[in-house]
Amino acid sequence: MKILVLNAGSSSIKYQLFSMPSKVVLSAGVVEKIGEGMGSVRHEVFKTDQQVEEVRSQEEIPDHQSGLKKIAGLLLDPQTGAIQNGDEIAAVGHRVVHGGEKFGRPALVDDKMFFELQQLSFLAPLHNPANLRGIEVARKVFPTAKQVAVFDTAFHQSMPPRAFRYAISRSFYEENGLRAYGFHGTSHQYVSREAASLLNIDLQAFNAITIHLGNGCSMAAISGGKSIDTSMGLTPLGGLIMGTRSGDLDPSLILFLSKTLNLEPDEIDNILNKESGLKGLTGENDLRSIIARYENGDPAAALAIDMYVYRIRKYIGAYAAILTRLDALIFTAGVGENSPLIREKVCEGLGILGVKLDRTKNAGKASGGSRELQADESAVSIMVVPTNEELEIANQVMSLLGN
Repeated sequence: MKILVLNAGSSSIKYQLFSMPSKVVLSAGVVEKIGEGMGSVRHEVFKTDQQVEEVRSQEEIPDHQSGLKKIAGLLLDPQTGAIQNGDEIAAVGHRVVHGGEKFGRPALVDDKMFFELQQLSFLAPLHNPANLRGIEVARKVFPTAKQVAVFDTAFHQSMPPRAFRYAISRSFYEENGLRAYGFHGTSHQYVSREAASLLNIDLQAFNAITIHLGNGCSMAAISGGKSIDTSMGLTPLGGLIMGTRSGDLDPSLILFLSKTLNLEPDEIDNILNKESGLKGLTGENDLRSIIARYENGDPAAALAIDMYVYRIRKYIGAYAAILTRLDALIFTAGVGENSPLIREKVCEGLGILGVKLDRTKNAGKASGGSRELQADESAVSIMVVPTNEELEIANQVMSLLGN
C-alpha cells in the first residue's frame, strides 16, 4: 500500500510517499513560497540501492492546486517518479492542526466531515484553513485515493477535565469550546511508543515525559501510553519558551499591551507569536546561533538559555508530580535531538527525581537514531528518540483503513 502524507501550510506543501507496512520512504520533498511570485521545489527519490536523487527548481507556484499538481507530476515522471500512475496511491494522509473535541482519532474525509472541519477553523485560524486547502486540492488531484485527516490535537484528547479545563465561566467551554487542546500530538505519540518498545516496556504500563524542542516546543505527561497533560493549550502559544512564541505569561500582560500601550489585537498577536520567545530575548530565534553567542560570553544569550531551560525543568517537576512514577525522559525534534548542551542543562539537578545524565554519552556524536543517555545509577531512562510525524500519520492512516 502506498500512502502519501501531506502537510499543507499557508504557503508551502511538505510531502512524503511511503510504502506500507514496510515503512519505506519512496519519495519526499517540499513546495515553498506558494503564491509569492517565484516559488521553490525540492523533490527527492529514494532508490532501492540506497541512492537518493534530488530535483530542485524555481518556478511560479500561484496556488496550492498548482503546487500539488507539481508534486503529482514529479511522483509520476519516469525520471523522478516513484509511481507509474496516480491510482497506486491508496490513501493521502493530511496533517490537520486542530480537531477540537470532535475528532479524537483519524477520520476519513467526505463532504460532511470536510464541512465539520471548516467549522473548527476558528480554533486555529493560522493553520487549519491551509490544511483544508490541501485536502480540497488532494481530492481533485488524487480522486481514487482515500483522504484521511490526522489531527495534532487527537493524542491529547485523553486528558482529563482537570487538565484541559480553564478556571473561567463554564459557558465559555460549553458554548465556545475554550479549553486546552495541546499540539504536536503525532510527535508525542510516536516517540512515546518508540521509547516504550526500545525499553521493552508494555505501552499500557509506560510513564514518561516527552519533550519536543524545535522552533515550536511542547511537553507531554504520558501515563499508560496516553497523554494526561501537555504544555500547549487552546493554541500553540502556551507553555514553553519557543523560537518566536512567548509561552506562558500573565494574562494581564495582554491587557497592559492593549490598554496602556494602545496596541491593537493583531499587533499583540504578532508580538506574542512572531516576535517573542528566544527572538524577543536575543533578536534571533535560531538556538544554534544563540548557543554560539552564549559560549562567547553574550549575557543576553546566557539569560535566554537559562530561561528556556528553567521553563522546561518546571514542567518536568510538575509532570513528575502528577505521574507519581517516571520511566523515561524523552527528548525529540531538532533541538532535543541535536543539542547536548540543552539536554545537559535540563537534566542538571534532577537527581531528586532519580534522573542522572551520563555526560559522555550525552556529548557523543549523534547517530541519527534512538539512544539512551542515562548514567548506570539513574532510576529513569534519559532518551533521544528522533520524531517522525509523517511516518506516524502513515501508520494512523493504515490503521484506520484496517491494514
